[in-house]
Amino acid sequence: MGTWKSRGLRGSQLEDLINHTVSVYREKGLAVIQKVPTPITPVEMSENHSQITLAYFRQKSTVDYIGVVQGIPVCFDAKECRSDSWSLRNIHPHQVTFMRDFERQEGVSFIILSFVERGESYYVPFRDLYRFWQRMEEGGRKSFHYDELDQRYLLRAHKDMFVHFLEALQLDLDERQGGDV
Repeated sequence: MGTWKSRGLRGSQLEDLINHTVSVYREKGLAVIQKVPTPITPVEMSENHSQITLAYFRQKSTVDYIGVVQGIPVCFDAKECRSDSWSLRNIHPHQVTFMRDFERQEGVSFIILSFVERGESYYVPFRDLYRFWQRMEEGGRKSFHYDELDQRYLLRAHKDMFVHFLEALQLDLDERQGGDV
């Protein structure tokens, strides 16, 4: 059982932007995606009981978001990176297994990776994440570099959709149809 101690709510800005985007998607009838809550057991609270300061995870989490886009099941995780290299330690084996199993059921898995210093976010298709993961498992690098990402998957804001990933999802689907997966 893991413990959680607040470290400034890392990733919360990216998640706020994604939450707003998926809310707009839902309003426009484009997708229904929800944030998956992580079940925790509070251990310590702030003096006024307004914040949990220490908690235990009740079970391992799977991914941050799950839902459906125009009939296509999707699941993804939101991650931030402060440098040009992203450590695969930031994703857990049970998450990779869940995403792989989700793909086997004809769903689409991916991560949204924000390079904070660059002010850029990328849609990383599961096939790419899994290739990096397998490389690590075979004794290779335990991270991947910004330069290894497919630049076509750079996410652009569109009106009130700040982390607009539907175009990247469509590119991913097109590549799957073309046999590039």
